[in-house]
This record gives sequence, structure tokens and C-alpha cells, in this order.
Amino acid sequence: MNPLTEFKIFKKIPILPLLIPPVFVCFGLLPRAQAVLPPPDGGYPGGNTAEGQNALLSLTTGGYNTAVGFFSLRSDTTSSFNTAIGAGTLLANTADQNTATGGGALLSNTTGSNNMANGAFALLSNTNGSSNTATGALALFSNTGNNNTANGYRALYSNTNGNNNTAVGNGAGSNITGYDNVCIGAFVYGLAGESNTTRIANIYTSLATARAVYVNADNKIGTLASSRRFKEGIKPMDKASEVLFALKPVSFRYKKEFDAGRAPMFGLIAEDVEQVDPGLVSRNEKGEVETVRYEQINAMLLNEFLKEHRKVQEQEKTIAELKSGMTALAATVKEQAAQIQKVSAQLEASKPAPRLANH
Repeated sequence: MNPLTEFKIFKKIPILPLLIPPVFVCFGLLPRAQAVLPPPDGGYPGGNTAEGQNALLSLTTGGYNTAVGFFSLRSDTTSSFNTAIGAGTLLANTADQNTATGGGALLSNTTGSNNMANGAFALLSNTNGSSNTATGALALFSNTGNNNTANGYRALYSNTNGNNNTAVGNGAGSNITGYDNVCIGAFVYGLAGESNTTRIANIYTSLATARAVYVNADNKIGTLASSRRFKEGIKPMDKASEVLFALKPVSFRYKKEFDAGRAPMFGLIAEDVEQVDPGLVSRNEKGEVETVRYEQINAMLLNEFLKEHRKVQEQEKTIAELKSGMTALAATVKEQAAQIQKVSAQLEASKPAPRLANH
């Protein structure tokens, strides 16, 4: 629906009767309204307000626009619900529902709508990009794309036709020219041409020991919960972990476009793991195999370790029992040997003394 039509409909909505008496009481307590003298200038038909040299100079049928400043909304003819405060703001605009505050903000905008620029020369180059928000001097300075949000001096400065980028911080994302990027923090510049990348200041050097952070395919960030109150269907892992014996660890390097340093790595290939157990891989938003769920493998390794540990304990118990039996047997043998030696001695003592033969 046209915004102007919506506004006219809104004006026709009757005030609830229950609200009328209190309003009249309040007005009754106020002194009689008097027209201000001298009357305010810059007010024009159609809910338009203009103040400044050539502000809203070309307006014909547009309504509910506010232009304050030299050449603000200079080219607007039929557009509505625009606000331009500052010299040259929205100078070339012919679209609806744009807001510009600061000298030169949205100066080049023509057909782009639903943009907001707050700061000197913010969104200055934007012509037909829509739904952009720039807060800070020179923020989104070069932009002609859509759905970008920049908060900070020179934030997303170089972005031209990239879409869906978000940058927060002084100079954040100032090198970005791609799409779907997030840069958070002062001087987190990003790289020209990269897309679908998130950069956060200080995250590499920050030390945290409490929990690992995980990301879902829908970009939800969180941690794993181990408490029983979050779980159901709990049962022993038993033999499920034996699939580990079919996995094939490899060494590798990431491609240069993903890791400029190309450090040597050790791990698994997700497609190979999928063949062994599909539950051990995670997928991207397209359903493609993306990575291995190493945290699950760690739990399975623990299960196999505990199984082997129990076997070792049982073997040690058996060995201990055997040792105990051997000790007892050795003692018995020793005792028997002593008895045999005793009997032998007795037999030796009972033999008659030898006699010499007479010649």
C-alpha cells in the first residue's frame, strides 16, 4: 500500500470515545491557545516542511516530506515521507521513505527507498540501493547495494554493489566489496571481494576456558549442554562407538583461499566419515556435507577407552588371582620340598652303619 494512502487511512480512524473526556479535561486546564507570532515559515500544503535555499524546490504532489538545509530534497517531485536535514541531503532523491541527516548524506540517491543515513556524507554515492542504514560520517560512502548496515566512521566505506553486509565500529568493513559479511569492532577492515565471512575484533587473542562455541547451519551460535535436564532417550553407547575403527585419519592443508598460511593439519574427510556414519557429519544450509562432528568422536573415543579400560581391569584381576594362586602353590611346593627333605634326612639317619668285611 502507498505510504500516503496508509497515512490518509490512519487519519480517518476515529478516536475512542473513552479517551475523549480526559483529553478535554486536560485541554480545559491549559490556557487558551494562541497563534504564534510571527507564524512559522517553511510549512507547505500536503504536510511538507521546507527550510533553506532551494529546499524541496521541485515538489509537486509529494507529501509529508521535511527538508531543512541548502538544496535538501532539491529534486523531489512526487515522493513522500522523506526527511532531509543538512546541506545537500537527498539532493537527487525521487523515492519514498528515506531519511538523511548530515551534510551530503544520501546526496546522490535517486530511486533507492527506505534508506537512512546519519552523518556527513553517509551513503553519499547511493543511487538506487534500498533498505540501507548508515550511521557515522562517510559510512557506506560508496554504496549502491541493498540491505547493508554500517555503524561507525567510514564503516563499509568501499562497499559498492555488495548486499546484506553488516559492520559495527570505527572503520569496520571499510575494505568489504562482497556480500553477506559481518565485521564487528574498530578497524576490523575485512577483505575486498570476500563474502559470507564474519570477523570479530579481539576474538583471536581473547582467552576463554569455560565452553566451546558451536554454530548451526542457520547461523545460530551457542554452546553444547551436558546436563540431564536437556536430554531424553539416554542409554549406554555400547557398541555404537566401534564405527571409529573404520575411520581413516589423514594429514592435509586447506586451500590457499581458505587459509593463506596453509598450516599442516590432521583430521578426517567429512565425505569419508559420512560413508561410515552419517550422524558424525554436519551439513550446510544447502544440505551438503560440511564438517565432521569431532565432539561426538571424542565421546565415542571415551567410550572405547572405557571399554578397553574395563577389559584391562578384568585382566589385571585375573592376573592378580593367578599370581595369588601361584604364590599359594609356591608356598605349598616349598612346604612339600621341606617335608621331603625332612623325610629324606630321617631315612638317611635310620640306615644301619656299614660294616667292614673280615679278611
